[in-house]
Amino acid sequence: DGVFCRNSDDCTTVYGTRKGFKGGCKNITMQNSTLWADVAHPIFIGIHGDVENPEILENLNYINIDILDQKEKQIDYQGCLAINAGDNNLIRKVRFENIRIEDFREGQLLNLRIFYNIKYCKAPGRGIEDILFKDISYSGNNAEISIITGYNEERKIKDIRFENLSINGQIISDNMPGKPGWYKAADIARFFVGEHVENIQFDEGLPVLK
Repeated sequence: DGVFCRNSDDCTTVYGTRKGFKGGCKNITMQNSTLWADVAHPIFIGIHGDVENPEILENLNYINIDILDQKEKQIDYQGCLAINAGDNNLIRKVRFENIRIEDFREGQLLNLRIFYNIKYCKAPGRGIEDILFKDISYSGNNAEISIITGYNEERKIKDIRFENLSINGQIISDNMPGKPGWYKAADIARFFVGEHVENIQFDEGLPVLK
């Protein structure tokens, strides 16, 4: 609560088993903080765990956060808000709320993937589910295309909800004015939604209180 982090690596992470720590992770809240990542991610969840005894990372909350910068050339490690499930981890019930993202130098707004990163993992993750992005705003022009993609039919991303997502002042929703009917809201947001992804919603919520 109430921290300022400028880091030459991930600013804040949630993992499973790693380097002497055993078990999953749950009931974590980070709030009222400012993040600046000169390398890697401002917020990163999920890559490390126990392959033999699969773990759950759940009930994670990020509330009232300012993200000032990201500067990461490697596509695999981009994403201001990143959930990358590896090592048989299941990641669920994550809430990002009231987060303001400035025009970072190089990276993606978000990155949700179930992957097998051979440098750091021994297996892909099991799933990412029940994720809420509420009152998220980005102002800028440098963001590369964000990525949302699962791994296979048994290792999916599902039940992702965006409520009141604002990009350069425009609220992105499934029924937003001016969106051609054959477009996905994700196209307007510049999010690539790949295979093995189910039930993504973009809703227009109540105005953000200032």
